[in-house]
Amino acid sequence: MEIRQLEAFLNVVQFQNFSRAAEAMGLTQPSLSARILSLERELGEPLFHRMGRGTRLTDAGRTLLPYVNRSLDSLKDARDALDASHRASLGKLNIGSARAICAYVLPGILDTFHGSHPGIDVAIKTGRSSEVLRMLLADEVQVGLARTIVHPEIEARHLYDEHVVLVTHPSHPFAKAGEASIYDVANEPLILYDRESSYFVLINRVVREAGIVPNVKMDLDSIDATKRMIERGLGISFLPRNSMHQELELGTLSTVPIKEGYDVVLPTSVMVRKTTTQGTVLQAFLKLLYSLYPDQGTDADQ
Repeated sequence: MEIRQLEAFLNVVQFQNFSRAAEAMGLTQPSLSARILSLERELGEPLFHRMGRGTRLTDAGRTLLPYVNRSLDSLKDARDALDASHRASLGKLNIGSARAICAYVLPGILDTFHGSHPGIDVAIKTGRSSEVLRMLLADEVQVGLARTIVHPEIEARHLYDEHVVLVTHPSHPFAKAGEASIYDVANEPLILYDRESSYFVLINRVVREAGIVPNVKMDLDSIDATKRMIERGLGISFLPRNSMHQELELGTLSTVPIKEGYDVVLPTSVMVRKTTTQGTVLQAFLKLLYSLYPDQGTDADQ
């Protein structure tokens, strides 16, 4: 059976007339009749009772009809899926990202995304998590990657937990001992990264709960600058674990667990506006994120 035969069959069923069916399909009546006759010869049975100007399905035609409907519906679904895939391979995606995520997590995500959607132009804006939220609300970006934020206009899905760890030079006594007390941390020169960031708020809470006053020697504006200072033995710091992969592999920095068991965790989410119509490009990006970070907690629909 050919698709054109099945389409001709359905049109004759719909119009109950060969002439009107042919006109609807942009065919001559002989051409449409030839398709129907060819289908009937293939099946070995007549599908229509020809009654002057009209037609009526035979028993064989009634038996065939639901299968033809399902077949053509399936083909339409296949075409729609291919069209959606093509549309998702072109276009533009505007992403808002917290700085640490943009520097150490997003590049790997985008590398995978571009592998399957090479035609999509990705634009990125960075800022603190609160600024990413503002970008979303102002429709400056379509999707945000940041710490989890509760907002009535935002739908957030948890992706992963960012662990903030104590970082030292490998020769530091903390690294050699394999652990450090939070109280000993207070006596060390501490290098801070971005006092207004989410991670600093968490670290500040931990030291306050421990009742210590940190010995802050430097207040820098980038994680990379902080790491370079630690590599030169100029102090210690608390940094996101995801920012440490290269240095840990090279052995230029060490992470040290806190003896008292403090675990500083920063939940990270993907955020979209609830009122945003998710086009194929955004849907493709979200689908990738959910596959990379599956079943990581419940959605935060605020």
